[in-house]
Amino acid sequence: MYRIMIVEDDLSLAEAMKKPIEDWGNEVLCVRNFRDLIPVFVEYDPHLVLMDIMLPFYNGYYWCGEIRKISDVPIIFISSASDNMNIVMAMNMGGDDFIPKPVDRDVLTAKIQAVLRRAYGMAGKVPVLEHRGAVLNLNSTTLDYNGQRIELTRNEFRILQTLLENKGKVVSRDTLMTRLWQMDSYVEENTLTVNVTRLRRKLEGMGLEDFISTRVGSGYIVE
Repeated sequence: MYRIMIVEDDLSLAEAMKKPIEDWGNEVLCVRNFRDLIPVFVEYDPHLVLMDIMLPFYNGYYWCGEIRKISDVPIIFISSASDNMNIVMAMNMGGDDFIPKPVDRDVLTAKIQAVLRRAYGMAGKVPVLEHRGAVLNLNSTTLDYNGQRIELTRNEFRILQTLLENKGKVVSRDTLMTRLWQMDSYVEENTLTVNVTRLRRKLEGMGLEDFISTRVGSGYIVE
């Protein structure tokens, strides 16, 4: 899982870009403080930054320069000003790529994946989460264990992914509900209980007993 920071003052566009990135199993932070970006950057420590050029207070070129003083993290510029001069300026200021507005979902995903492969040497590797010999494949929503493979539903996959990303920590029902809401417009609370029950049955069928534990009044944990 990669941490992606979006620096875009058009909140609707920022949220629209956030969804496909999260759908690929990444974590996303949409910046809200455009006056003082560096403390947010340092605390979040992203693997990649999506940077709009026209921003309140200071433009994206300025913030790219400030980030480059402390980090070589990949930066992809996003702008409606997609003429050659702006593209050349973005590259000269330390940008790694450029995406014109309106942002196409497929182009966004492809460019992010390409930059991440170049930066972190992940070409040819399949992103997975592993625990107790069980391997969750993030690209295929399948689970492998002891020579077996099972298919997970979208909700089962998102629940197990969230628990594995936080293994050793109790994940609240509210947190899990939020992750499910990211995939659907509305999810009833009972949906979470039903999906956890079904997921547990699938895990037990593979020989993974007590893989997910309940903490009454708190949530669930994988430990």
